[in-house]
Amino acid sequence: MGKIIDLILQHLPQSAKQLSTHPTALSYLIHQKIIEEEELVDMLTKALRYAKLSPLELDELPSTLQEKVLKSFAKLLNIDYIDLDTFDIEPSLTQNITSNLLRKYLAIPIHKNGTFVDVVMADPLDIEAQDAIQRLFPHSILRRLVAPKQQIENIINKLEINGNVKEYIQEIRKDLQNGVVSGDDVEDSSAIMKLIDTIIYSCISSRASDIHIEPTQHNCLVRARIDGILTEKFLFDKDIYPPLASRIKLLANLDIAEKRNPQDGRFSQEIMGKEYDFRVSTLPIVTGESIVMRILDKTKALIPLEEAGMSEKNFSIFTKAIKKPYGIILVTGPTGSGKSTTLYGALNMLRSVEKKIITVEDPVEYKLNLIQQVQINPKIGFDFAKALRAILRQDPDIVMIGEIRDQETLRIATQAALTGHLVLSTLHTNDAVSSINRMIDMGIEPYLISGALLAIEAQRLVRKLCPHCKAPVQIDTKACDIVQKYLSKDHQFYKGKGCKHCDFTGYKGREMICEILEIDEEISSMIAHKHSQEEILKKATEKGFEPMIKDGLLKAASGITTIDEVLRVTRL
Repeated sequence: MGKIIDLILQHLPQSAKQLSTHPTALSYLIHQKIIEEEELVDMLTKALRYAKLSPLELDELPSTLQEKVLKSFAKLLNIDYIDLDTFDIEPSLTQNITSNLLRKYLAIPIHKNGTFVDVVMADPLDIEAQDAIQRLFPHSILRRLVAPKQQIENIINKLEINGNVKEYIQEIRKDLQNGVVSGDDVEDSSAIMKLIDTIIYSCISSRASDIHIEPTQHNCLVRARIDGILTEKFLFDKDIYPPLASRIKLLANLDIAEKRNPQDGRFSQEIMGKEYDFRVSTLPIVTGESIVMRILDKTKALIPLEEAGMSEKNFSIFTKAIKKPYGIILVTGPTGSGKSTTLYGALNMLRSVEKKIITVEDPVEYKLNLIQQVQINPKIGFDFAKALRAILRQDPDIVMIGEIRDQETLRIATQAALTGHLVLSTLHTNDAVSSINRMIDMGIEPYLISGALLAIEAQRLVRKLCPHCKAPVQIDTKACDIVQKYLSKDHQFYKGKGCKHCDFTGYKGREMICEILEIDEEISSMIAHKHSQEEILKKATEKGFEPMIKDGLLKAASGITTIDEVLRVTRL
């Protein structure tokens, strides 16, 4: 870690100095109490104040430690530390400032109040940066704030993107002034359509799965869910929101005059030579209407199971289970953990002209050949249970149930598995073993569960490190403790610094981490005899069961993801 480690070495006993070359030296030194975290924060704060260290070098520290040092530094300078991820900046302050200038000085004006302008800086002691910003606001008094360098760079990147759509914004404002477009009359405004196309194109190019358009008190915020995490993409003044929202409603065949009730619709559009479906949902909120567009890309459903990210061991257990003639295979995890993709991967592996495969889904998002897909419709009483009863009269070999939500559906699925059908479905539980108790809690007898279950797979999605900007990193004390619990030897871990290839996030794409509980005769007998969850887990572990967190840590140690990602999705 260069200069930071050099500073620490000055305060270490001679016997500990050889640890400075250890890949997790900083975390190890803190963990072993060789240096207290408070002492380290104080040391780095003083080094910043008296020019031994630049704040720009702190981005190599773990984020929590970096935040503590910057807060301490800000207190010493009698200025404020600010978390830019939670702050609503004023776009008008930067509209006449080039992104090159902001990037050069890593400083952004974010708020104006009377004669005062708040400027957030990566290095609040940079006199040249202060002078450059002061020249832009000659009649105002600057108030310095400090924030992490990475947050400031992220804001600059977003402002740069916003600059590319200024032309459309100006056209929309001209149309508003000339009466061509109003909130409820947007048919004749091509500028609105250009803006929507730009938003959609930008989000799809960033691999987004959802687009969120939200009015705030002062702005119109556009965010995209990229690799499972919401990222701000555009920030407009609030006058752009009404025509933008109305045009999206028209595209989805929604009532543009209805703003008090939620609405759902959909539309299709060709982007970059591919046909995409967009599922649109509106929700009334206190500042207007929140609009979410789910991007449906058919190719995402056709990922081969062997490319989903299972370890060799887990893949072998899962494929062995799905090739059995009858029984239940459950895929569990929270919403957005890739359960449907895993089920589609299994169906792709199983489908053939020799087998009758029927699915019941809500909704049917992707259409597959050689598979009969059923869309439920609760408005007319056609729910999962009713659909499943009808499906079983269609002589299927394999049935896929989009989600088991109630006792009736679970009981029919269990009976189907016991009478010669292979049943694939999902359940919302945190891990594989707890799914057994969930099924019992839903009212199914343990002896039926033990006879029907083949395997339970629990999974999460972690963001993959960007291969272009990943670099070695020292992990913090908490992470060290967890690694030592699950992995037997020291490993090098990584983080992404952010670059143009990953939209400056440090991550690009997602991969599954999972655990699979195979229900063999011994585990089946334990379920039937009502053994506790802890006893079943202990026996499964003796037979080689590995928890999801271990799978994740092994992928972090292989440089595929980060420990932060693994801990985030496993909630440790």
